[in-house]
Amino acid sequence: MTDTTTPSGDHGSTKVEVLLVEGLPEFRPGDDLLGAITSAAPWLRDGDVLVVTSKVLSKVEGRLVPSPSDHDGREQLRRRLVREESDAVVARFRNTLITRNKLGIIQAASGVDASNVAGDEIALLPEDPDGSAAALRAGIARLLGVDVAVVVTDTMGRTWRLGQTDVAIGSAGLPVLHGYAGRVDAQGNQLVVTSIAIADEVAAAGDLVKGKLGGHPVAVVRGMSFVDDGSTARDLLRPLEEDLFRLGTDLAIAQGRREAVLMRRSVRFYDQERPVDPDAVRRAVTAALTAPAPHHTRPVRFVWVRDRSLRAKLLDAMREAWQSDLAGDGMSAERIERRVRRGRLLYEAPEIVLPFLVREGAHDYPDARRAEAERTMFTVAGGAAVQGLLVALAAEELGSCWVSSTIFCPDVVRGVLDLPAEWEPLGGVAVGHPSDGDPSPRPPRELAEGLVEL
Repeated sequence: MTDTTTPSGDHGSTKVEVLLVEGLPEFRPGDDLLGAITSAAPWLRDGDVLVVTSKVLSKVEGRLVPSPSDHDGREQLRRRLVREESDAVVARFRNTLITRNKLGIIQAASGVDASNVAGDEIALLPEDPDGSAAALRAGIARLLGVDVAVVVTDTMGRTWRLGQTDVAIGSAGLPVLHGYAGRVDAQGNQLVVTSIAIADEVAAAGDLVKGKLGGHPVAVVRGMSFVDDGSTARDLLRPLEEDLFRLGTDLAIAQGRREAVLMRRSVRFYDQERPVDPDAVRRAVTAALTAPAPHHTRPVRFVWVRDRSLRAKLLDAMREAWQSDLAGDGMSAERIERRVRRGRLLYEAPEIVLPFLVREGAHDYPDARRAEAERTMFTVAGGAAVQGLLVALAAEELGSCWVSSTIFCPDVVRGVLDLPAEWEPLGGVAVGHPSDGDPSPRPPRELAEGLVEL
């Protein structure tokens, strides 16, 4: 017997006892669990909480799967059952799958267990632990005339914590949660979100006397004060979309890879109060420089214009060149001003990075056909590097927008920045934190005419 005390007036009582139900047999499919419990514990009282290990329910309910007795065969079957009993894999850790099983419970290996069963069997969780708890409760009331609660338990690990503990996977007759929202503590502080998992605490308390190796599957917690609110263990399940740990490392990385390109979008408005981490930009550039390159060359250079006065000088010169081009097209001053106003993006962006194509190492062909193909090959490589930069910036949680303006005034750009004549501008990239918060990945485009399969 284990005693514990809780503050009077709280969700507990001044004294709680944990009692072991002794004398129970080794159960097999079809055995009378209710009869065995009532025979072994005729001393049950109103208000007691019967704590039952799920394994014993799995046995009497026939949730045992015949297994090869050799290790390799048993392990192969166990892995198959883990997949069959799950509806989603949420994490992987070494050789262990963390799954959401058919009961909606997230735990290791879907609750499939080869412990405390014969060497040629594997146990699955009960199909309906809440229903099993309710049936036991009703049966005890019928046979012994007492009103007890029932908690069905299984052993699980906890996020960020070593060790395992028993938790409730089935419950009847007990409020599974006790909310403190709106209550005031002894220091006068109002509690906001505290909610205690009563059923899980009962499950863990029962395991203090049941243990794992002694063949004692049932305990009784006595002395609690509670009013049945009709809740069940299913009410303890946090919706997957609200789970902070719904993805393990492997799956989070896989999702990140799938969404990396979809995170890239053209961001034109930036939070001016949030500075850009220089190391994030450097990391993005190093990633962009891994883009495919012809002939093992390095055809792209990124120029990060950090000097504000130099940036203003460059953008002013580009603006003048743009205005001159538009005036030469016969455009009115008003229309020119409207067009040029679009260039404010590069003025207002927290940072700008300018990519350049450098054709060092390009092959020199005597005919126009191959010379043009060589030029196209290097241009594609430059575009790949630019896209790599945009995606890498998105992975750094930075917004970006590629604009083509430097391509239209290459001599101006090279002159202001004092760059070699063979450096060909590939536009400019505005960089900063989006003013509308962190963007979510956009949906992929419909294939439509974008993919031709032959």
